[in-house]
Amino acid sequence: MESFMTLFISLLEILLALGSWTVPSEAKAFFVFGDSLVDNGNNNFLATTARADSPPYGIDYPTHRPTGRFSNGLNIPDIISEQIGAETTLPYLSPELRGERLLVGANFASAGIGILNDTGIQFFNIIRINKQLEYFQQYQRRLSSLIGPVQSQHLVNGALVLITLGGNDFVNNYYLVPYSARSREFSLPDYVQYLISEYKKILARLYELGARRVLVTGTGPLGCVPAELALRSRTGDCDPELERAGDLFNPQLVQLLADLNRQIGADVIYIYYFFNYISNFAGFVTSKIACCGQGPYNGIGLCTVASNLCPNRDIYAFWDGFHPSEKANRIIVSQFMTGSVEYMNPMNLSTILAMDEKA
Repeated sequence: MESFMTLFISLLEILLALGSWTVPSEAKAFFVFGDSLVDNGNNNFLATTARADSPPYGIDYPTHRPTGRFSNGLNIPDIISEQIGAETTLPYLSPELRGERLLVGANFASAGIGILNDTGIQFFNIIRINKQLEYFQQYQRRLSSLIGPVQSQHLVNGALVLITLGGNDFVNNYYLVPYSARSREFSLPDYVQYLISEYKKILARLYELGARRVLVTGTGPLGCVPAELALRSRTGDCDPELERAGDLFNPQLVQLLADLNRQIGADVIYIYYFFNYISNFAGFVTSKIACCGQGPYNGIGLCTVASNLCPNRDIYAFWDGFHPSEKANRIIVSQFMTGSVEYMNPMNLSTILAMDEKA
């Protein structure tokens, strides 16, 4: 009996050494692409000014320390992971993303990026979306060496994918400075059409790389965030030009996803989420003033230890000049999960999860 146990343990050690992990049948991996709304720490590993690795970022995170999330606590991907019963995905650049943690998925997002490669050039070294997709390929090679190519493809095809792009292409490109290079090159309607054509290429590439359940978000109320109010509004009214940008972009994005769903077929679903005007969320004292910042609406500059800091983050819709508070993120994710077609098209995530469970 003792020799049998010795042999069994030796075989187990060999299997582990060979990386013969198996994927739990109930596992649903989660992959995240995009910008600062969904970056959970990749930029910590980069030489960039687009960082959230200093207090008071993370003040309400479980560790009460900054993590690289542009939030007082959890961000949108963290809360989605909670809702689907999964571990939080690690940043792809984290050295902790190895072994069994690869089965959970990965977060490739990087603050400052956009659909276009020239968006966010002022932040220097950030992970452009094409590089994020290269990393996704690299991830799949690592995963395949761990669990084999067949199981790897099964895990990726069955995963939930979140991608958040577009906002920076306006606020950190077209409207970054008066008479920007892009605004001299394109009228706003033509620029939006160009963004949509480039986004189509990105989504097509995601499909080629195995993504089959893709949640795509709109740009949100760009002219209403505290940072833009501080720069563009004396009265607190939303900036009409930035609002016009969103009004042009979001319907064309909806149409793009509807076209892709028709073209690719029933095995793939692109889901659209509309970021409604955040002041409509119940329970917030204000959506105009950021919790952390300085200047008008606390919308000037970065959130730092020298900033004004509100004592109760749960009553502020915005944490800093651009990013929702954890409380607002929770409301957004609740709409992801159970929202009506007013917010989620063609279906919400609860419907997707139930449908996949029956398959």
